[in-house]
Amino acid sequence: MTSPVRQVRHDLGEKPFIAIWEVTRACQLVCAHCRADAQHEPAPGQLDTEQGKRLLEQLAGYPRPHPLVVLTGGDPFERGDLEELTAYGTALGLNVSLSPSVTPRLTRERLASLREAGGSALSLSLDGASAATHDRFRGFGGTYDATMEVAEWVNEAGYRLQINSTITDETVREAPELLQHVIAMGAKLWSVFLLVPTGRGAGLKGLGPQEKEDVMWWLADVADRIAIKTTEAPMFRRVVLQKSRGIVYEGGELYSYLTRRTAELLGPNTAPRRPRPPMAINAGSGFVFIDHVGDVYPNGFLPLKCGNVKDADVREIYSDSEVFRSLRDPSQWSGKCSVCEFAEVCGGSRSTAYALTGDPLASDETCAWVPEGVATGAARP
Repeated sequence: MTSPVRQVRHDLGEKPFIAIWEVTRACQLVCAHCRADAQHEPAPGQLDTEQGKRLLEQLAGYPRPHPLVVLTGGDPFERGDLEELTAYGTALGLNVSLSPSVTPRLTRERLASLREAGGSALSLSLDGASAATHDRFRGFGGTYDATMEVAEWVNEAGYRLQINSTITDETVREAPELLQHVIAMGAKLWSVFLLVPTGRGAGLKGLGPQEKEDVMWWLADVADRIAIKTTEAPMFRRVVLQKSRGIVYEGGELYSYLTRRTAELLGPNTAPRRPRPPMAINAGSGFVFIDHVGDVYPNGFLPLKCGNVKDADVREIYSDSEVFRSLRDPSQWSGKCSVCEFAEVCGGSRSTAYALTGDPLASDETCAWVPEGVATGAARP
């Protein structure tokens, strides 16, 4: 029987499961939630082609299976050498995916050339179920309509399409409509981001603990309609595990609304799919982020620089950095996360803990779950 939560088989202290490389900060959009606070021109000092190739060589230096590699930004399509980098990484045996912005640079021709270079999957962002919501979020009119058109091109080009959606207090009630759109777009995976108040996103309002819990259980319910993963919401894995154990969630008002609205829009699921087991990885534990100038972080939402690939091998930074090591060690955490019985599959959002407290090892208080250890007084202050 398939486990409801997948554990990585290799040692996450030695090798990440996924590496995200922000190839540039340049982007023509001005998204309200942008972690990178992207700009219109490439920043001075961004990794050049040869430096980028050396980074890809380091990632390919891991034993197989190599980490998955995602080229993101900013907007990676702002780089003229993106095909060269994609082809080079693919030739090294890396699985290379792309995460562009929907701008005039994203053309059928560019999609075809990058697919030929070896790009395997491509993600697009859809942050609102209507043009009004999405375009306001992205900062430009017409982006919603363009995204719908580009999704068709991505599928035609043979990529595995992933749709990324950031959920905020303002957009959460559009989630059922978003689900409907994502399915209709032919996406193979829906990646739901829970807002981390960092970068431009600091000006937006995220979900409270009860609202977040309602959304996690709703996502677990609809995971038999489309494969779902979450970003900065590791408690989804705890919920999936609880659901598999037969726990019945009564939920709050938001859960009731999302469930009712989904039924209105999509009707009963007459051909349920087997839910995709979420992967138990977290910031610094299976995940590494390299920014445009080569600085290495546990992830893109946790601004704790741990080294630079111009000076050191990313493999050494990942395995040896004290920050990375502490993020992988619940015995160094504090608060309820330190004694949670689901620490190995969840671990809390280290980025959210840092954004709210200044301490990446603090408890993620946006999680509604109360661990057994809290009741016994075992949690470290």
